[in-house]
Amino acid sequence: MTKAFYEIVSNKKIALDTYEMVLSGDTSSLSNPGQFINIALEGLYLRRPISVCHYEEGQMTIIYKAVGKGTKQMAKMAPGEKLDVLCGLGNGFDVSKAAGKKAAVIGGGVGVPPMYGTARELIKNGVEVTAILGFGTKDMAFYIEEFKKLGAEVMVTTDDGTLGLKGFVTDALKQTDCDYYFACGPQPMLRSLHRTGIEGQLSFEERMGCGFGACMGCTCHTLVGTKRICQDGPVFPSSEVTFE
Repeated sequence: MTKAFYEIVSNKKIALDTYEMVLSGDTSSLSNPGQFINIALEGLYLRRPISVCHYEEGQMTIIYKAVGKGTKQMAKMAPGEKLDVLCGLGNGFDVSKAAGKKAAVIGGGVGVPPMYGTARELIKNGVEVTAILGFGTKDMAFYIEEFKKLGAEVMVTTDDGTLGLKGFVTDALKQTDCDYYFACGPQPMLRSLHRTGIEGQLSFEERMGCGFGACMGCTCHTLVGTKRICQDGPVFPSSEVTFE
């Protein structure tokens, strides 16, 4: 974990209430796709956990939805401003588990960003990837072309049918021959994927206090007991998770 100030390189709106922010700074503590950062914001007690979309040496990209005080404050920030960030939190996805398999990367809403970095790593390792991206409406959709440029097959679902398949990501998954998945999104989506019986990895979205396991504010149920999403996760093997 690294605690440092990161400079905003760019901050732009890319979909309904959705922003892409590029930060420059130390990324040496990032080792796997699916890790997250925790951002301190002026006047707010708790840091805001945001998943990392993708990173390279000295720079990372995050995508966030401006829905609360913290993220709305971030949406107003300009290039050149600096953020106090805890970087390299969480375990991230283990892409080696997909070796020799046809993999789906599945994101729902703000669960889509970490799937971009995951798809990039999988494709780099020679894995055939189908990206299944779920949104509420067409206006909420983003990064579709970016996934295509990686070389992934892309399937889009929307709740209202305004873009792609009307329905849920599980409906799209049924139309593929993927035998392994990586997923991030709201808990009902993860629960539905878990019920398919296909092997995979689930990344949980959860409100967090500290972001590094001290407060026990974010937990999930597993076969071996309650685990902390920020410290033990946010990614867990689907075979380990239970939904009560």
